[in-house]
Amino acid sequence: MAVKIAVLGATGYVGGRLVPHLIGSGHDVVCVSRNPQRLANRSWREDVEVRAGDVADAASLEAALAGCDAAFYLVHAMGMTEDFAHADRVGAKNMANAAEAVELQRIVYLGGLGSDAPAELSPHLKSRHEVGRLLASGTVPVTELRAAVIIGSGSASFEMLRHLVEVLPAMVCPRWVTATRCQPIAIADVLHYLAEAVGMTAAAHEVIEIGGPDVVSYRDMMNAYAHCAGLRRRLILPVPVLTPRLSSHWVKLVTPLPYDLARPLVDSLVNDVVVSEARSIRRRLEHRPLHLDEALRRAVQHVQDLNITTSWMDSAADRTAASPMPEDPDWAGGTVLADEREVSVDASIEDAFATVSGIGGERGWYAGQWLWQLRGALDKQIGGVGMRRGRRHPDDLQVGDAVDFFRVEVCEPPTLLRLRAEMLVPGDAWLEWQLTESTEGVLLRQRARFHPKGVPGRLYWWVLVPVHTMIFRELIVRLATAAETRAKQPDQGPTTQGQTN
Repeated sequence: MAVKIAVLGATGYVGGRLVPHLIGSGHDVVCVSRNPQRLANRSWREDVEVRAGDVADAASLEAALAGCDAAFYLVHAMGMTEDFAHADRVGAKNMANAAEAVELQRIVYLGGLGSDAPAELSPHLKSRHEVGRLLASGTVPVTELRAAVIIGSGSASFEMLRHLVEVLPAMVCPRWVTATRCQPIAIADVLHYLAEAVGMTAAAHEVIEIGGPDVVSYRDMMNAYAHCAGLRRRLILPVPVLTPRLSSHWVKLVTPLPYDLARPLVDSLVNDVVVSEARSIRRRLEHRPLHLDEALRRAVQHVQDLNITTSWMDSAADRTAASPMPEDPDWAGGTVLADEREVSVDASIEDAFATVSGIGGERGWYAGQWLWQLRGALDKQIGGVGMRRGRRHPDDLQVGDAVDFFRVEVCEPPTLLRLRAEMLVPGDAWLEWQLTESTEGVLLRQRARFHPKGVPGRLYWWVLVPVHTMIFRELIVRLATAAETRAKQPDQGPTTQGQTN
């Protein structure tokens, strides 16, 4: 039954994915945020009501929750402040009081799996359980779902796992990496359970545990990720001397997660986080969750390109709950190395795009042509496609066309051209041009992006940085010059300047 639901934490990882899920189910959604402007560019912004509210301010919560039937509490201060437990404690108390004041019918809260004995829990999991108890201290029924590692691009635990496996072909780990048991769950299944929880029979305080079908060690998860990402099996050596504190500093060096976020996560890895039969969601709902391999495969599929604003994100058919989203942190989604440049072009946007889309083939690459040819020859020697494919037509370009050792991935005249590299490289590479009109003419943006695979991919990129810098710096300048020449001599077609350089 459709109800009016408030979502606290709509700018976060789970909340940002839950909102469109609720909209699709026909619910009337109210997003509560202490900074409503952060939701301004969401694709679903026009389909929800946004209200200002801060869990640290009890009065603002009452106003934000007024008229709602239920609320999702998806707020967590971990990584935001050193004393996250205190901040979460204050927020939970304020939420319980505000919910009672406006007579909410239900609070649904997402916490963490783990034993109910506080002495056995890490500070992170202990705080998660405390928040659940404080939310239930009022008269409003609370449904607390508890989950372990959530598999999906943007999940802090998943991103820590992914970066460790991609960067390190071998690693020395604490002994509990091979001993602690974990029951990971796909983000798609988390969203399904959260949405279904609204319609469950309300209880004063019911704890329900959710997880996927696989119970594994963290080493098992690392090996499973390596398999799904096409990497070699990682050498993992467990030793008894690495403490969580030491491990946290190691994670900070190897992954882009900040220490304030990595430390409580690593502390929690010493606890078994497995669904108990007595509290299992399977006693309440019939649903077949994804196996670990399938959850990882979906997530890996969506970390190939970190540019959230590109067109593939707009295609509903290709999107899953594991896809990167605008509210994800900068370190989420995939490691993408880039060379980005822009220049102003004194020409029409049509002339500029015609010049850019005429690159390659007989015209060449405008800058460092002999280096492009050398790269093609080396690629051919090791079994790649080389540079001999050329182009189907010197001017016309369509999605799927070959352009030397590139393939046209996106062609949207006169604003966007993206080429995907098909030469043999330890990763995935793109070369892209975006054109926008302004009062000063046309702005041409050029981006060379590389998604490395493991250590070889990163070494490949950094070794070639001097060459890439020289070529890409000159390339965008010469494309701009060629476009301006074309604008002055429209009958001449794009310049063949690239052949002589």
